[in-house]
Amino acid sequence: MLSLTPFDVRIYCSFLTLIAYLGFLSEPLKAQELANADLDQVIAAQLPATLLEHQAFVRLPNDAAFEADMPANIDWLKQAFSKRGFGVKVLETGRIPLVLAERKSSREDVPTLLFYLHFDGQPVNKAQWDQPDPFEPVLKAPLKDGSWQSLSYDVLKKGSIDPEWRVFARAAADDKAPIIMLLKALDLLKQMDIDPAFHVKVLLDGEEEKGSKGLLTSLRLYKTFYQADHLIILDGPEHPSRRPTLTFGCRGIARADVTVYGPKSSQHSGHYGNYAPNPAFRLAQLLASMKDQNGRVMIKGYYDPVQLSESVRKDLAAVPDDENTLKNRLGIAEAEAVGGNYQEALQYPSLNIPQMQTGWGMGQRTVIPDKASARLEMRLVPETKGQYLIDCIRKHIEEQGYWVTDSLPTEEERMKYARIATYGGGTSVESFRTDPASPMGQWLVRALTTVHGEEPVQIRIMGGTVPISPLIQALDIPAVIVPLVNMDNNQHAPNENIRIGNLISGIKSLMGILAISYP
Repeated sequence: MLSLTPFDVRIYCSFLTLIAYLGFLSEPLKAQELANADLDQVIAAQLPATLLEHQAFVRLPNDAAFEADMPANIDWLKQAFSKRGFGVKVLETGRIPLVLAERKSSREDVPTLLFYLHFDGQPVNKAQWDQPDPFEPVLKAPLKDGSWQSLSYDVLKKGSIDPEWRVFARAAADDKAPIIMLLKALDLLKQMDIDPAFHVKVLLDGEEEKGSKGLLTSLRLYKTFYQADHLIILDGPEHPSRRPTLTFGCRGIARADVTVYGPKSSQHSGHYGNYAPNPAFRLAQLLASMKDQNGRVMIKGYYDPVQLSESVRKDLAAVPDDENTLKNRLGIAEAEAVGGNYQEALQYPSLNIPQMQTGWGMGQRTVIPDKASARLEMRLVPETKGQYLIDCIRKHIEEQGYWVTDSLPTEEERMKYARIATYGGGTSVESFRTDPASPMGQWLVRALTTVHGEEPVQIRIMGGTVPISPLIQALDIPAVIVPLVNMDNNQHAPNENIRIGNLISGIKSLMGILAISYP
């Protein structure tokens, strides 16, 4: 048996302490290495190859309505992630398959980070685009008059690339650009001999623009494949300030339909005007009772669950929105008074009327219509579930003197009740929100600050809805949206584009996220 003197023991313990200390320092050293590196130069050296890979991917048509186009996208993804050492599964859903790529870290004691992206895009109308084929990427430079000059991709071989150049094509930004950014971030970390600080999973959805139905129906079958400690959603545009951005949640959506009735069939307005009640006026009065002139919902209990603390209000006010620019963009002189500013307004559930109709779409006819209908849309926040708001609206309609039913009124009901409304609704997607002050929030702020040299803009919740909230709820893990593309990318519209400066910035953000350890 080895005999150790007290001196030997002290030396041995000191050695173990040093080893532990060096292991503890590995993360700060890694962060320092990223912070000190000229990442812009590192990324610039690979930018021509990045743009060519982006070109090859984007030129694959990806409207999920044309299912025959999607296998080529799946094959491209399989090859791209396999090339980076990922194991790739194609998960059948009965619809467009999902792609799941997974790569283990060399260390077992690290958390698993799941990225969600989608590879489908919106439909196109070629006649509305400023190029012959929306699926053939076109590199363009901005001109002083606001127009764009097309460039040959050969220009990438000739020298520096202007970050203000853009690539125009469907899905150039939404959501193929973040996929390319993630792949290139992995490449560059390998080039710098920096291992990701996580086991990495990448879930790629082929029908997000159609509601992610395949993904949502896959949860029962494939949920164990998706298990992770943290979820990052790479979708959407950064803040207009062009600062790196973190979005900690999104609003959900619920809908309801209300119909009020006049005579049992449309009547001549000359014979029965001033006698048969006009349902269009009644509907207008009913809807007007739901909001005041300043845009605040007057329905009892609608806002009650939402309570904003002073610290939350302070965080919301710190978001660098320019209210005048917002109003100018919208063409409005005054905003609704739901919140003290734009970010505060997003913390409350909204009430919108996207559609109204009288009768049977009769147009300009001299009649009193038999009915008038409206579609109501409610954007949800975590404090207000969809059914809660649907029930609040139903009670409000009843308080306005209506007998409310779920079906067409019968003859007997028409003769018994002076005011009748058919009403019903449902929730499409609930909202989600992760606390910005949570360990995940603090880690992401640290990661982006390390590589960008400035703190990111922190959005508590965004106004839109992503269809994968059920995935977040099923996995029961914190989720944050990291938007990387330019705000003016025309997503879902003609002439969609990605700014090259955003490709650079996005790669940098993902290098920080992958390399900086949690928490």
